[in-house]
Amino acid sequence: MKKILDLLAIILPLILLFLPLLGKLYTGRPKKNAESVLRSPWIIRFISTFLVVTLLLTGIIRYVFFSNASSGSGDSIPEPLSVSKHSSDFNESLQNVLNAYYNLAGAFASGDTSSIHTTAVALKNAFGNFKMEELKQDSTIYLTAIDPVSNSKAELESILIDPSMDEKRGSLNILSDNLRNLLVVVKYDLTKVYWMQCDQAFGENKPGNWLSRSIDSKNPYSLKDGKPCGFPKDTLNYMQQEPVK
Repeated sequence: MKKILDLLAIILPLILLFLPLLGKLYTGRPKKNAESVLRSPWIIRFISTFLVVTLLLTGIIRYVFFSNASSGSGDSIPEPLSVSKHSSDFNESLQNVLNAYYNLAGAFASGDTSSIHTTAVALKNAFGNFKMEELKQDSTIYLTAIDPVSNSKAELESILIDPSMDEKRGSLNILSDNLRNLLVVVKYDLTKVYWMQCDQAFGENKPGNWLSRSIDSKNPYSLKDGKPCGFPKDTLNYMQQEPVK
């Protein structure tokens, strides 16, 4: 349909351009109309010819250079689908890690020590079931991912053992940084993840960071004055988009 319209944009100006000449050659009544056009003031003929030629050139340029630019079976562009480069088992295991982490951060935000312990154990188990072996398909990625995973497990042990909430929050900060590094290394591509920051988490100009599903995330580093603190410092978005075929 689009190509037909592009062709009409060329044909119609051509008809208008040669219509006076065709009328002059025609022996019937329309000849008088054509001759009257030819006898019209020269400025009118010039303007009309200029407009017709402009339309003709526009139609030719559109057909030659833009006719195939958006060709397809329909006029609408199909919505893209999110496509992951990882296996479903890998994605599920990493998603379980993230979900357990989100629960842990939420427990810190509420200040519930019992929930902090429970969710930390759940995150430890999620890391234990993380399908890291799949990363061996690329030795560089696998070797780079070892440290963030190992460091995350170590900080989880500190969260479980340390009696001080301040120490636990410090371990959460280091854990969050390592989990973020892991997501960057493997290019986690199922959803967007927000890297949040509270610039006064550990005192003046001593920021703390955490990962969140959304920008409306509660600060896990409770401030003594109770003021809200937290803003998205970065967004991790490796979601691949592939058009529907």
